[in-house]
Amino acid sequence: MSKNLVIVESPAKAKTIEGFLGKDFTVKSSFGHVRDLVKKGYGVDIEKDFTPTYEVQPDKEKVIAELKKLSKAAEMVWLASDEDREGEAISWHLFETLGLDKKKTKRIVFHEITKPAIQKAIANPREIDINLVNAQQARRILDRLVGFELSPILWKKVRPSLSAGRVQSVAVRLIVEREREVKNFQSTSAFKVSAIFIVGGKSVLKAELDNRFKTEPEANDFLEKCKGAIYTINSIETKPAKRSPSAPFTTSTLQQEAARKLGFSVSQTMVVAQRLYEAGKITYMRTDSVNLSETAMGQAREAITKNYGDKYHQPRQYKTKSKGAQEAHEAIRPTYIQNQEIAGDRNEQRLYELIWKRTIASQMADAELEKTTAKVGISTRQEQFVAQGEVLKFDGFLKVYIEGTDDENDEENSSILPPMNQGDKLQLKEITATQRFTHHPARYTEASLVKKLEELGIGRPSTYAPTISTIQKRNYVEKTDREGTPRNYTHLIFEGTKITRETKTENTGAEKAKLFPTDIGMVVNDFLIQYFPDILDFNFTAKVEEDFDEIAEGKMKWTDMLKEFYKPFHKTVEHTNENSERASGERVLGIDPNTKKQVIVRIGRFGPLAQIGENNEDTGEKATFASLRKEQSIESITLEEALDLFKLPHSLGDYKDKEVIIGVGRFGPYVKWGEQYISIPRTEDPLKVDMERAMQLISEKEQADAPIAMYNGKGVTKGKGRFGPFIKYNDLFINVPRAYNFDNLSQKDINELIEKKLEKEANRYIQQWEEEKIAIENGRWGAFIRFGKNMLKLTDEDGKKIPAEEAAALTLDEVKKMIEAQLPGAFEKKGKNAAPKKASTKKVAAKKTAKKAAKKK
Repeated sequence: MSKNLVIVESPAKAKTIEGFLGKDFTVKSSFGHVRDLVKKGYGVDIEKDFTPTYEVQPDKEKVIAELKKLSKAAEMVWLASDEDREGEAISWHLFETLGLDKKKTKRIVFHEITKPAIQKAIANPREIDINLVNAQQARRILDRLVGFELSPILWKKVRPSLSAGRVQSVAVRLIVEREREVKNFQSTSAFKVSAIFIVGGKSVLKAELDNRFKTEPEANDFLEKCKGAIYTINSIETKPAKRSPSAPFTTSTLQQEAARKLGFSVSQTMVVAQRLYEAGKITYMRTDSVNLSETAMGQAREAITKNYGDKYHQPRQYKTKSKGAQEAHEAIRPTYIQNQEIAGDRNEQRLYELIWKRTIASQMADAELEKTTAKVGISTRQEQFVAQGEVLKFDGFLKVYIEGTDDENDEENSSILPPMNQGDKLQLKEITATQRFTHHPARYTEASLVKKLEELGIGRPSTYAPTISTIQKRNYVEKTDREGTPRNYTHLIFEGTKITRETKTENTGAEKAKLFPTDIGMVVNDFLIQYFPDILDFNFTAKVEEDFDEIAEGKMKWTDMLKEFYKPFHKTVEHTNENSERASGERVLGIDPNTKKQVIVRIGRFGPLAQIGENNEDTGEKATFASLRKEQSIESITLEEALDLFKLPHSLGDYKDKEVIIGVGRFGPYVKWGEQYISIPRTEDPLKVDMERAMQLISEKEQADAPIAMYNGKGVTKGKGRFGPFIKYNDLFINVPRAYNFDNLSQKDINELIEKKLEKEANRYIQQWEEEKIAIENGRWGAFIRFGKNMLKLTDEDGKKIPAEEAAALTLDEVKKMIEAQLPGAFEKKGKNAAPKKASTKKVAAKKTAKKAAKKK
């Protein structure tokens, strides 16, 4: 048995560290957090100084049992979780849960997983920093209180199953407000005038007029005046310029640049960066510091001078500018800067290369430029044409790296200008006046939202990715592409002595991977702004983050901060619960010309809908409803568009003795052919789908669903779903890993995939009672009960886990008793599984808890 037990939070990190330590060290993983606030109620005693009650997470019981056994046998336990607040909290929870002896426990931290860093950490241990732990506890408890008190109000006042979070709600507000800015934006046009001149009989000079014309007559008048004009170089001005490199990556700048250059989502960037860190390839990836260590700067100097020469090296230290920068980490950089490339999967290689280039560039010399501006006079007008050119005299850091930008209107017009002198006469080739339109503010991408949150001081490096993932999972925001619409513009050309007018078409409004608020996101946002303005206030949310920083530095007591927040917040909750009106985002569109009844749009139980008329118990009249299509919004839909929704579903007739129906469902427009549903592409208007187009879609579906192979006499089909490519055999969906060529699957590949799946399914069930929707299954942490959609513990009366061999001998009645103990009343209504029972119980419990808390106050 090893004398030393080192506990980290991930298996990959454990594997890397184990290679650096000798036989006297055993390295084990806790697999992340081992305990959290109890699930029932608040998990916090509000009356007793916000004392939290924690419980070990069910899937961590086996891990804790193993770690307890190892820690008792070890002479020293080293807690080596990450060095931020979350990591400090993991170490504290391990210390408490394992019942460790303070004298036999040491806390070590490092920001890179290299042998020297690990050895240095072992040589310089410290105690658990309770201030960092309390900052994490304060965040967790505050977010639990906000979620538990706001969510029931949203269920009651907006729609069931909604939830609200502190930072997430502010992020949604930013996206909603930007969307409304876009919708309310009034685009104006002006004519941009450009000219092409010939210099010295052969060289071309491109220039732009220093004025734009608001109307076509003004632009045309200018072109008329240019007939017979003389064009002269009035001035040439040359100035030296320089460009400096950006600082090394922080968490937010890495997320932004990986999105721009690699097309990664924010969460994808963090997953790949985590793998690189745990493999010892880069330093810690959650940081807001731009500092580089002396060692790193020395490695950078060696790499730069070796690869590019001494003149390219310029040492630099950067200062952190972000609000509330927390623990003094180093910037994200390669652990060994001399390694320009690494082995690994393609995404790891691409992200590593980006980090390497940014780090190296940050220690390189400025790029030296020469900017030239030439002004061309017009003998018949006061305006001047301006030509700008740029010559790169010394590339400096640009040899390695150019930073990306989020500016969608950024136009790079610089080029090298031809030789010319002041006073030279120029020959005109052509002048164009092109109608150009102002552009609405850009919608947020994941990267630009991170940038905005950081600017406002909202959230911290560890919260950006989960915040953006959460608002999408809750369906308050969606990341999507939008097709543009054609727009005509005027183009005037003056060439020779003739002015020609053309009408051209461009695509406008196209969006790629942008964040759009959903209707429910907008309604929830408006409700929260009306009744909880503080929670949605940017400055207030930033102040809360600053309070967490104060706690982490030991300058504020965490319970005092919670008291200061909770008292006024809870009063607002009580007032809103009693006095607020229901919010549905209802909007009256007008009158249906056929029924003469009012048409409205609003949020319904299952999403946004259009409604004609109202339910009237006295007359027996009933309203009719139609769901809005995915691309439609309550705020922008017109009466005509809403009425079109009621035209569906409609029948086109029969095809091959089966009725063809066009409709719109939960997943978008469809063709229903007999009992089969075929999706209509979202770019098509379902009202314009005729029988010919429906037959075409049916035929395409038949071809796609045709068996690609046979297995045991049954057809095997393939497709691409939400979780990637799959094959389907005998109602079994089988994922196709990347190792297989999905487009060219051989019979051998198909046999292999099916046999592996069948073997896995055979080992899945220990016992199964299909009619009762009950099964005992093998799981990662041992056997468990599956009841409907619920996964329940398989334990005896003493709470001990029942092994698989004993589980095979259990009777149905014995298993039902275990289910009843965990889900009281599960079998009261015959035929009902526990999933809906559990969901309704949970909601009622949460509401009761909120009411009890209100009474106490």
